[in-house]
Amino acid sequence: MRLLSREYCKILTELKADSQVQGMREYKQHGKVSTLEHCESVARLSYRINKYLALNSDLKVLAEGAMLHDFYLYDWHHEDGGRHKWHGFTHAKTASLNAQRHFRVNHRVSQVIECHMWPLNLRSVPKSREAWIVCFADKCISLYETLFRR
Repeated sequence: MRLLSREYCKILTELKADSQVQGMREYKQHGKVSTLEHCESVARLSYRINKYLALNSDLKVLAEGAMLHDFYLYDWHHEDGGRHKWHGFTHAKTASLNAQRHFRVNHRVSQVIECHMWPLNLRSVPKSREAWIVCFADKCISLYETLFRR
């Protein structure tokens, strides 16, 4: 995390200290990558995009949105009686609700989380700079993990 600002690292460190966030280590995301590792990668790339393109987004909203964008707290690879059949379409809302309940995140962070699956979720178009950054970073990291981290 040496390339991240102190402020950004502090936000991520506080989130990662939480036991439920640490629990994301138990769920697989893509290939051999855990959900926690995936969210950390998205958070790092989001920061770099923001910094190198001089987008001047709100670092707290960006860090919380990126780190909690997949805070849905289940393993979607298990059938679970068909509950996760529509995971791609439903997990963003689940993650947002979990983040609101557990961390009391604000509306801007919730919007970042809920929009990260656009364009799969056509109604959830990113409406802020932070939401666009996390959405793009998530696509890049997901593609990389799917192709090269099996």
